[in-house]
Amino acid sequence: MNEIAFLSRLFISFILSGVIGIEREISGKTAGLRTHMLVGMGSTLYALLSILVKSETGTIDPSRIAAQVVTGIGFIGAGAIFRDEDKIRGLTTASDIWVMGAIGLAVGLGYILVACFTTFLVLLVLIGGAWLEKRALKTKK
Repeated sequence: MNEIAFLSRLFISFILSGVIGIEREISGKTAGLRTHMLVGMGSTLYALLSILVKSETGTIDPSRIAAQVVTGIGFIGAGAIFRDEDKIRGLTTASDIWVMGAIGLAVGLGYILVACFTTFLVLLVLIGGAWLEKRALKTKK
């Protein structure tokens, strides 16, 4: 993979993770723009490095690095979950951080269309789901 493709994928990850991060920032969530961008770009970079190392050595399995990224992001997401009296908060934030890692890996591995479509679906869930919960289901948050 040439450097232009490498940098292009990082930039795409920057944009996609930024879009989700902006939505979370506007919604006033604890994990906002910077967190999402760092998780997305970090995941992309790990995927790119695994491809690069495999192409140079032929001995490293890129899926092993991806599996470790998933585990690591799980720990970050766990830190976003907390209990507030009788309610659990942060589950959606933890989930969208986890999906952000998957989007970053998809970009890094070259599945740009899949990553873009997943970003759209995440925004649909975050924006549409919040609307549905507040208006159609009349829950109190």
